[in-house]
Amino acid sequence: MSKGDVRTKKFEYFNKLKTLLEEYPSIFIVNVDNVGSNQMHQIRHTLRRKAVVLMGKNTMVRRALKGLIPENAQYEKLLPHVKGNVGFVFTNGDLKETRDVILSNRVKAPAKAGAIAPIDVFVPAGNTGMEPGKTSFFQALGVPTKIARGTIEIINQVHLVKKETKVGASEATLLNMLNISPFTYGMTVTQIFDNGTTFHPSVLDIEEDTLISHLLTGIRRIAALSLQLHYPTLASIPHSLINGFKNLLAISVATEYTFPASEKIKAYLADPSAFAAAAPAAAAAADETKESAPVKEEEPDEETDEDMGLDLFG
Repeated sequence: MSKGDVRTKKFEYFNKLKTLLEEYPSIFIVNVDNVGSNQMHQIRHTLRRKAVVLMGKNTMVRRALKGLIPENAQYEKLLPHVKGNVGFVFTNGDLKETRDVILSNRVKAPAKAGAIAPIDVFVPAGNTGMEPGKTSFFQALGVPTKIARGTIEIINQVHLVKKETKVGASEATLLNMLNISPFTYGMTVTQIFDNGTTFHPSVLDIEEDTLISHLLTGIRRIAALSLQLHYPTLASIPHSLINGFKNLLAISVATEYTFPASEKIKAYLADPSAFAAAAPAAAAAADETKESAPVKEEEPDEETDEDMGLDLFG
């Protein structure tokens, strides 16, 4: 290939990458170790109309991104993740659904000597169907066996290869002899870039209720801290207003000063019998409502002043 052809291909790649970055707000950075060309074709087919897969040499990808950073500084966040055997999957669809499609296309593969085991590998107990002459091979790997009906039988399940350790030549041979293909390979998502923010794919598995719970906890803490420091914030202002209103009620009750909101309270305090007379009528009305309306279990409030560690009425 001539230098002119190389330059043309690089120019076309840069333009394609730029177009995809501008068109799609979300990018999955994927690792494609042990993914063959046929499997890659299947993945592209599965993602059709949902996402676009773009592969390329890391040096070329970095050079293209660096050229785009002056116009879009957010692309700099992608650079640290362009390492190893990676590619990009561009999408404007639901992130969780797209992630599941990417991970669903996996193929079984035999254990190869020198490969890093992605999972723990166990050899199950049972008859292997092998002739007794191979007993020494099992013994060398610490696999307990016995001879049953003229064949080798594994007595107990054996943890042959530990996760994230290298597969030895003997272990790989044994697994192949037993026709065990323990590994599956496919694209794995290493990072997600979404509207200028990068995050780990595990974030997609956080439920909405958990996010809301964390948000409310943060708001409570900010409000409590603001009240203690007498520093107003959006989280503390409602509590400050309520506290101020209670103080005004207390002053009104203790003095002759009256304002519309305190008139009813002062009236009750001045004539408790009026409140006693009103209570049965209110209770009767409530009973009628209960009889006419379906019974509903009372749900506790999501937020109370006690949740914040604050007593607004103290």
